[in-house]
Formats: sequence, structure tokens, C-alpha cells
Amino acid sequence: MTTQHWTHFSVSADDERLWRVTFDNPSINLVTPEMLVELPELINQMEAAPELRVVVFDSANPDYFLNHYDTSRVAETPKEPGVTGYPLTIDASTRLSRLPVASVAKIRGRVRGIGSELTLAMDMRFASDRALFGQPETASGNLPGGGGLEHLPLLMGRARALEVALSSDDYPADLAERYGWINRAVDDADLDELVDTLARRIASYDKESIAAVKQQTNRHTLPSPEDMLSSLQIYLQSFQWSGSKRRLAAALAAGRNQPGDYEMRMGYYLGTPI
Repeated sequence: MTTQHWTHFSVSADDERLWRVTFDNPSINLVTPEMLVELPELINQMEAAPELRVVVFDSANPDYFLNHYDTSRVAETPKEPGVTGYPLTIDASTRLSRLPVASVAKIRGRVRGIGSELTLAMDMRFASDRALFGQPETASGNLPGGGGLEHLPLLMGRARALEVALSSDDYPADLAERYGWINRAVDDADLDELVDTLARRIASYDKESIAAVKQQTNRHTLPSPEDMLSSLQIYLQSFQWSGSKRRLAAALAAGRNQPGDYEMRMGYYLGTPI
């Protein structure tokens, strides 16, 4: 692992087989244009690490694992493609899912919007029983554009994926587990031991075996980047829709993108008429 200064997360290594990535973008872990640039650079390092077996993703903020996009900066969204030729969001998501490395999310706090979609690109997701999950885009006048409409139906079926996307509500960890959004919801006090024991166990195995298991499993369980690109293009266009403009202005005035009750209880506020 090369030494590099990251602005929105930090990277440490237990050893050459096991890395840890900690999201840290105060104050509410919003995904920003800068993060969209840095994540593919992190994937580059993961691809170039010959002994790497497992990467655990967590958060420095117990209230927000990885939050939605900073919607005040949509115009700054990077337009240059990644090494795959796809936009950086899709580039990072598809490459992470297909790496010969196991990625594990250790989730505390809120996981919403593109934060949820990037987490869906990880191989496994384990959550504290106090975590919350949501795709708030429909109630915001948009649609999930970072892979949610592609990953969620594969994980939980069409009806539940539509419920999640159309309700724009917050889903507690126990319900997210029942729906297939995450592997398991556990008592917060047990989360670290569960994930760290699993990560160290997998990291002790041969990389060839890990890579083969992922490659074969991926054949029928991952969405195509072309489908993800379709949703991303409509998502970016949707900010010109009249309803989106009206709803975004109202949400920003109510406290969106800022620390406070609106972000803590976004599902509740999105369900109230504006």
C-alpha cells in the first residue's frame, strides 16, 4: 500500500493481506465530487496489491457510515471516465465488485443514496442494530442513479426494491436484513468482533481461491455497467426537472446536507408534504 493523503477517508493495513478503509468527511459523511475521484484511485491501489485478500470499510462517524450525495454540488460531478471508460461512480462500483479481493462493510449509522449504492458494490454488509438504510431520491424528485435500481432487485426482489426506492423511507437494520439489503444486523457491541473475525479468517486463505469464488459468483449476481449508466444519466438529468428543483430547494432550507435533525431523520421529513 502506497502512502497517500486522502481527503474523505483514511486507509490502514493490518498487514499486506488485510486493509481497512475508514470514511471520514465531517460532519455527516456526504459523498462529494472529490470522493468520486478518490475512490477509483483507491481501487487502483487495491488492484495493484498482489497479496491483498480483504478490505474492511467502516466509518469514523457513528451516526453516518456513508451518506447521500452533496446535492448542492451536482454541477461539479466529474465528467471524465475511469479506466473502464464509464463514469467514475460506475467505474469504482463495478471494479470493486469484480476485484479478486473480498470487501466487507462494517456499518454504523446511516447509509443513504449513493452511500447505499457504493456499499451495495461491496461483497458483504454487516450492520449495527442501530443502523439505518435509505434511497431518498424519489421523494427528492430524482431517482437512484448510482446502482441502487440495479443492485437492489437482484438482492431483495422486484417488489421490495420498488418499495425501498419509491418510499424513500429509512429502513432499520433488522428490516434491511430481512429484505436482503445486508448480510446480518447484530447488537452494536458485537459488530467489531463479528466483522474482524470474518475478515481475518478470509485473509488467511489463498488469493486464488478467493478470486475464483468471486468470479464464479459474480456471473449471475451483478448488474451490468450499461444498465447502471442508464440510471446515472437520468439521475443527472433529473436535477433539471421542475419537481426536483422545487423539492431540493425546500430540503436545503429544511436542513439537508447539514448536521441536524433533518439528516438524522431524513426518511421522516421526506414523507411530509412540502
